[in-house]
Amino acid sequence: MEDFFFSYAPISFAATLLLVFFLAASFHRFGKKRRLPPLKGSILHQLLYFSRIHDYHTDLAGESKTFRLLGPSRSYFYTVDPLVVEHVLRTNFAKYGKGFYNYHTLKDLLGDGIFAVDGEKWRHQRKLSSYEFSTKNLRDFSGDVFRKAAAKLAAAISNSARSNESVDIQDLFMRSTMDSIFKIGFDVELDTLSGLSKEGMAFARAFDEAGDLVLWRYADPSWMIKKLLNVGSEATLKKDIQIIDEFIYKLISNKKELLSEQQNQTVGKQDMLSRFMVEKEKDSENMNDKYLRDIILNIIIAGRDTTAITLSWFFYMLCNCKHSSLQDQLAREVEDSTAADHCCTDRAAGFTETLTEASLSKMQFLHAALTETLRLHPAIPEDPKICFCDDTLPGRLDIKKGDMICYLPYSMGRMKFLWGEDAEDFRPERWLDENGAFQAENPFKFTAFQAGPRICLGKDFAYLQMKILSAVLLHFFRFELKDESRNVRYKSSITLRIDGGLELLASHRQTPDIVYEEEEHLCFKN
Repeated sequence: MEDFFFSYAPISFAATLLLVFFLAASFHRFGKKRRLPPLKGSILHQLLYFSRIHDYHTDLAGESKTFRLLGPSRSYFYTVDPLVVEHVLRTNFAKYGKGFYNYHTLKDLLGDGIFAVDGEKWRHQRKLSSYEFSTKNLRDFSGDVFRKAAAKLAAAISNSARSNESVDIQDLFMRSTMDSIFKIGFDVELDTLSGLSKEGMAFARAFDEAGDLVLWRYADPSWMIKKLLNVGSEATLKKDIQIIDEFIYKLISNKKELLSEQQNQTVGKQDMLSRFMVEKEKDSENMNDKYLRDIILNIIIAGRDTTAITLSWFFYMLCNCKHSSLQDQLAREVEDSTAADHCCTDRAAGFTETLTEASLSKMQFLHAALTETLRLHPAIPEDPKICFCDDTLPGRLDIKKGDMICYLPYSMGRMKFLWGEDAEDFRPERWLDENGAFQAENPFKFTAFQAGPRICLGKDFAYLQMKILSAVLLHFFRFELKDESRNVRYKSSITLRIDGGLELLASHRQTPDIVYEEEEHLCFKN
């Protein structure tokens, strides 16, 4: 995809020269009579360091907790200071939001979804989602979906293990979590894990690529020109959006027909889309099909990418030679936590049923290890906000209306002033008290789930899914890196995906043959 980014070098070069001119012209205006954090460069550096953008920001944050870069029409503030994060996300919440800049950059993909909007649309979706996530019905339904998905994933890995073939664990997690969110969110059996749904696979590919291209806009000063001319990365993005829209609008149409057929039936509507569409009937003026499309895509990002990416980094850390013994330690905890309910733990129907909320709550070290993964590899590595009116940040720093401020979860996880001298080490024990119980951190220090009024509503669901999937895989398999010499890196995108996937070799701990048969209720057969 990098060919897209550099295919139109003349256009990018011309736009860059223009940008430099505006930077030079505006430098004095931005710096005059303001108490500002250290200036570390311009947004042109974002383009130069794009492939390692989060590490670049981490290097700068190591020099100054809050710093800034110059742009053509605003200053760009970046921070790893929990006091500033709390100021933006809670204390002065009304003064900061996505703003037009972020909305304009993201709207082709996310539209008016909750991750791109402010004001009434944000409050409306937040209220609806808050109600949905608080229902026991959705939690129970989600747990059943996650257990079924875990059994199918184990079967897929088992087939590869028997033939001594490697698996791209990130790809499998992406497919599995995509299938799960489509079932929970829309009551659709997408079945991308099997690879048999060509339409679903095409949607997933377009969705991933669109996310990459939208993020590229933040580093490419010429993206609006490319969009106007329909060339390069913007032409590709337009094609991806068409594929995404065709798929989603078809989903909405099918759901309408189903709900129409069920009008006179007392059928429980467990999926979120059905309940959103019931709400649409009450508020047809605001909740049109386009709005539903936007809500759906934002649900997919929240429920698919975040958990899949975290699990991918989690298994990478477990396969790292420094931490390889953690696999057995976690497997023992899973075994101990489910021991009271064991009936036939070499079978999926037997083992997944032992993964109740009670048994999962006993897995404190697993919870800590997943949280430690999120500290170092947060699914959303950076989160920008726009300042809506002049304000003064902690440290007496002046920020102007229209300036952008971005807090950096990836960088914050690597700050020694926050986590100690071993900040860059993967050490799950840092999350456990003297009795081995998990202890949470200040959410403005550990920002993987945001904080304040925008704190992630699906946090508990994410942990539920991650613990079920990881518990099943750790119970049945051991994993190792296919290529221990490979330098595993992130891909610069909206989310912190592993660039090029993660190839692992799996071996059975106990049962040599695991078969998934839906008609036999997820049965593992010897």
